[in-house]
Amino acid sequence: MSENAPATAPASGRSTTRRQLLARSGALGVSIAFAGNLTELFAGTAAAQNLGHTGYGPLVPDPHGLLDLPEGFRYRVLSREGDRLRSGEGPVPSNHDGMTALPGRGGRVHLVRNHENRADGRVPVPTVAGLTYDPAGKGGCTALTLDRQGNVLSERVAIAGTAVNCAGGPTPWGTWLTCEETEDKAGTNGYTKDHGFIFEVDPANPFRSGAVPLTAMGRFQHEAIAVDPRRGVVYETEDAFLKPFGLFYRFLPHQPHGGPGTLRAGGRLQAMRVPGVPDLSTIQDPGATFDAVEWVDVPDPLATRTPVRLQDFGPKGITHAQKLEGCYWGGRSVYFVSSFARSADGSAADHYGQIWRYDPAARRLTLVIVFGPGTDVQLPGESPDNICLAPGGGLMVCEDGNGAQHVFGVTRHGEVYAMARNAQNLGTPEEPEWGEFAGVTFSPDGGTMYVNCYTPGTTFAVTGPWRG
Repeated sequence: MSENAPATAPASGRSTTRRQLLARSGALGVSIAFAGNLTELFAGTAAAQNLGHTGYGPLVPDPHGLLDLPEGFRYRVLSREGDRLRSGEGPVPSNHDGMTALPGRGGRVHLVRNHENRADGRVPVPTVAGLTYDPAGKGGCTALTLDRQGNVLSERVAIAGTAVNCAGGPTPWGTWLTCEETEDKAGTNGYTKDHGFIFEVDPANPFRSGAVPLTAMGRFQHEAIAVDPRRGVVYETEDAFLKPFGLFYRFLPHQPHGGPGTLRAGGRLQAMRVPGVPDLSTIQDPGATFDAVEWVDVPDPLATRTPVRLQDFGPKGITHAQKLEGCYWGGRSVYFVSSFARSADGSAADHYGQIWRYDPAARRLTLVIVFGPGTDVQLPGESPDNICLAPGGGLMVCEDGNGAQHVFGVTRHGEVYAMARNAQNLGTPEEPEWGEFAGVTFSPDGGTMYVNCYTPGTTFAVTGPWRG
């Protein structure tokens, strides 16, 4: 995730000085070009009635130098890179990335957190017998269990020996699907097994899920997933940052009604084809709709010889998109994010971020939202990465750009407000540098926002006067 962020804005390439100044001053009430209608994301839900607010006020500098929040909000550090895991299994791993909050018994909350460690990972996920896929893999997941008051009851390894665990997604049956964003095979970077798979993680009992790759779901640079709770279909994004870019997939499981471990039974992997649209970046108008979307069987899901996105999908080809990242289910549709597109990288057109909606019943794809600055490319609103629906309405977006790093809220009117700012300066006072945010998610009751700082790996719980 962090390694793939754009060095500059797609079209301009200007410095980030103005953006950093805005960030340090609060970045509140800025005006950006933000086209589309967030109401569609919440159609038919109570949250749709609460989307009009424009934020919670300016960010207040944190005297402890960790996390700046609006007045009335407070944070708790749940876990920090390098500290000891409460299980005694080793240190808390580095590179905190995608995360989910799942309900547990007695009002408890299970947080499952990815660690996007490569072969040279700074603090690897400790290997644990029965939970380790490849001893040479440095990535994996840790799981925290919190009580009703938000206190950490336990923290342990949930899976180890995987690689570049970027994002993933929750299942309707209370597990987490963690995704490897790599295509490295055994013998590459010291690995003893092939990588590029999805793994299921059961936070209540990690040994029940083990470390079993869900091979039928494909071997490619996975980013995130979303599950259709009615049909059991799993949608998958591919964050391939080199041309040819990634694909949008669906997995039709043999046991579609789901349950822990049922995805191991296999299924059918398909890629999306939008007739006449080889590259989604060429579509720039919110509301643009394409009917009769096609799904094409992937010839070789394991990519034994050729990466999936390079395989032969027939004379009609297949539809690609740069930086396919966030993916989530809402209402009766799946939404997925293209973080940005740059013609300099080989994309057919430039954009600062898109959110797409696919309606399975209608086989209809719609461009819902286009992010991006209008007159000043240094203003916030570029490169949406991890993204979630806020319980009180609107979106929370981890912006993976340059300069200061924020969690931004976005209203249905396209208004952007700063919800949090990383105050941990990794650089110098003259040349500051901040780690990105990742894994933003909310507790099942909507009262707490959890978010990770990627570097230094830190997991925060944010409480306060949330609307709704």
